[in-house]
Amino acid sequence: MRAEIKKIEGMMEAAEYVTDPAIAMSVHLAMTLKKPLLIEGHAGVGKTEVAKVMAKMLETNLIRLQCYEGLDAAQALYEWNYPKQLLHIKLEESTSHSLTEKEAAIFSPPFLIKRPLLQAISETGTPPVLLIDEIDRADEEFEAFLLEVLSEFQVTIPEIGTIKATQPPYVILTSNRIRELSDALRRRCLYLWIDFPGFEKEVRIVTRKVPGVNERLAREISRFMETVRTIRLAKVPGVAETLDWAQALTSLHADHLDEELVAETLGCVVKDADDVKRLKRELTTGGIARFVAAQS
Repeated sequence: MRAEIKKIEGMMEAAEYVTDPAIAMSVHLAMTLKKPLLIEGHAGVGKTEVAKVMAKMLETNLIRLQCYEGLDAAQALYEWNYPKQLLHIKLEESTSHSLTEKEAAIFSPPFLIKRPLLQAISETGTPPVLLIDEIDRADEEFEAFLLEVLSEFQVTIPEIGTIKATQPPYVILTSNRIRELSDALRRRCLYLWIDFPGFEKEVRIVTRKVPGVNERLAREISRFMETVRTIRLAKVPGVAETLDWAQALTSLHADHLDEELVAETLGCVVKDADDVKRLKRELTTGGIARFVAAQS
């Protein structure tokens, strides 16, 4: 392994993120080449955490844009503080300022509300990490607008002028593949797919993230989750559910899994009524042994 990748792995592990060479390489290239990194994968596998860890490693700000259907430029870039502008206009009524002066005053930086994209572009000092979370939830129109902003890292505000980043931010985009992203966006990004962790990696995640969990329980939980993900479910549980379950079991002072305990805490593992019923049937039919292998 290259020394620089090993260094990134060590920094990410120090920031409490259980990583692997592929993730460390992608983070290194995103930081070195200053190119956006598009991370795809199942829900709950740690995509968003990569951006948080990068900000922690670089000791810089994390600016997050949470995407959703209907998100538009005003909500992502900037908007004017209309109540403050109206109040200022009212206060200016009795002054001798000209109309041009009054207009210039209300359309100035103090009345500008910076949304995440403008915050990232206008940040001074150390470049921030800009997290564009769940870009696949936004509309295609917003995706096209985002391409324009990210290509130059600048934005023109008609009343003020062009604001350009002195140092482009580090950009992380995440997607759960709810819809297919455009080829234009993909071409402009480095790409990383984060899959469900393997058994040993998930054990490391549980023991690192859940204080007080014993080794046997951590391994049984990881083996159980590995088996559950092979069953056709409406919503396959991710690492987030693994950690929720491990914390719940630890709070109950459990040191191993049994059928009764699993049945009572399935709400930590699956979040769909039909999935709960199916797993309970599987437990009844095959018993806990089907989910927890002897070597765990």
